[in-house]
Amino acid sequence: MTGEASTAAVRGWRGRVLAHLRSGQVSKIVYGSIIGLALVLTLEAHPSTPGVVIGSLVATGFAVGLAELYSEVIGAHTKKGLGEEHAATAEVVEETAAVIIGVSFPAVFFVGSAIGLWELDTAFQLAKWTGLGLIAGYGYLAARLSGAGVPRALLQASGVAIIAALLIAFKAILH
Repeated sequence: MTGEASTAAVRGWRGRVLAHLRSGQVSKIVYGSIIGLALVLTLEAHPSTPGVVIGSLVATGFAVGLAELYSEVIGAHTKKGLGEEHAATAEVVEETAAVIIGVSFPAVFFVGSAIGLWELDTAFQLAKWTGLGLIAGYGYLAARLSGAGVPRALLQASGVAIIAALLIAFKAILH
């Protein structure tokens, strides 16, 4: 890749990331990730097979996403009836997809377990710690984009990471 092509690729990548961060998808992915992390912690206490975990994550993702969609539709109808503006259908569908992805994403680690790349316990560890990393990473980016300096952004990211880590530790102690 030439220097010019490399710069264009970075600009394209950065533009896609910034577009994502400006969308309503961020809050929905974080929301879904928190639900996914809680579900992973619950499923770890009662492990089954990778297929059951995958099915549970994906089914929960769709259930939560459809509940989100339904609530948005009801809200839109209510706003419309009151003469207020409401979100466009495409935006609501994108946000619903973001919730589904946020909840379901940890399933990729259990697919790895199902095809023999790693053990089920490793899939649980990967799902838990990447979920924590994603939640903390979005916390950091949100702080930076709102104008916070690096120390404050790290503090915010650490705060949400500590909460998620305490949830993981609490579940580990109980089981």
